[in-house]
Amino acid sequence: MKYVTNVRLRGQDGLYAIQINQGDISAILPMAELPQTDVEILLDAGERLVSAPFVEPHIHLDATGTAGEPSWNMSGTLFEGIERWSERKAMVTHDDVKQRTRRTLKMLTQYGVQAVRSHVDVTDPTLTALEALLEIKQEIAPWIELQLVAFPQEGILSYPNGVQLMEKAVEMGVDVVGGIPHFEFTRDYGVESVKILMDLAQKYDRLVDVHCDEIDDPGSRFLEVLAAEALKRDMGHRVTASHTTAMHSYDNAYCSRLFRLLKMSQINFVSCPTESIHLQGRFDNFPKRRGVTRVKELLEAGLNVGLGQDSIQDPWYSLGNGNLLRTLDFALHICHMMGYDDYRNALDLISHNSAKVLNIQDRYGVEVGKPANFILLDGPDDYEVLRRQSVVTASIRAGDIIMRQTPAVVTQNIQL
Repeated sequence: MKYVTNVRLRGQDGLYAIQINQGDISAILPMAELPQTDVEILLDAGERLVSAPFVEPHIHLDATGTAGEPSWNMSGTLFEGIERWSERKAMVTHDDVKQRTRRTLKMLTQYGVQAVRSHVDVTDPTLTALEALLEIKQEIAPWIELQLVAFPQEGILSYPNGVQLMEKAVEMGVDVVGGIPHFEFTRDYGVESVKILMDLAQKYDRLVDVHCDEIDDPGSRFLEVLAAEALKRDMGHRVTASHTTAMHSYDNAYCSRLFRLLKMSQINFVSCPTESIHLQGRFDNFPKRRGVTRVKELLEAGLNVGLGQDSIQDPWYSLGNGNLLRTLDFALHICHMMGYDDYRNALDLISHNSAKVLNIQDRYGVEVGKPANFILLDGPDDYEVLRRQSVVTASIRAGDIIMRQTPAVVTQNIQL
């Protein structure tokens, strides 16, 4: 048996050892009960916190690393980002996509990510990026679980042959059906696009993840359409609404009615706080809206919310490095989630909640019988990990160490 020793468990006192057998967690026992013989120490955690791996539930790997190519998004708006991406998309090649994606995935593994959901633009008659990412998905499977979303960046009904391209993408092997109803030419197109994508998901037994109401317009209300369709089809646990930033601008009376439907539907949500606070509020003078969905209120209503980076160095967001603890830090500040109870469960927003978004929760978590997939964080508990923005010192997958790093050592030649 292999062991990772001297670990701290979330929400528990004392030190533990994790026993690994044939790639699975076979036991979790107090250090005092560690056997004295036949013990292979895979890693001494040094009293660091163990966590389920981080999960990136929303990113665009096909666009990563393209900021400024061929030109920068100078206005900082979502819509100029789409224009700049349309220019760059014409330059995309198979090798280009694979090289940029591999660089980004290496960044993500450095920060403890072991599962990723990536949207892939399928408003491209050649589907070049999708073909490349389907290859990447197989090549990286031992280290990262990658889900791909057929994402119609320029619309399903507003782009030539958009419906046919969506179905072709699904037939090629994407895991998730996407949409962008608020970007369709008309509200009628938007509503119809939701029904089309839900039909595709049912026909091919796929998950659903829709860019929904990513706009400041309080009149953009496709979330109610998506939730109603999910409820009618009994698909809520398989459906995700991403962004929903218009909810920031909805009046409270409407939200009260909307939340009744959301709770009945039990759909999932993903918020991308760093990107949303950058892109939204661009048409405001002062006061400027934060433009982030109602994360705290959704959680209090018992709905599942995960947090994602969305973009890394692309036309929509020119920064980013794959560090989900940074994303979480932004969310806690922006969404007024700075109470101690918020801290106690905050890591779930980039781990367990996002695993539920990906629908992989049955094989996820630091529990006996689950795959030995977990990370070590340089801190004793959730609060200190958040406060310090701790380094991920090790990432273990199927009982093997796939990444290790040593925290920086600081020497201060001063007396205080």
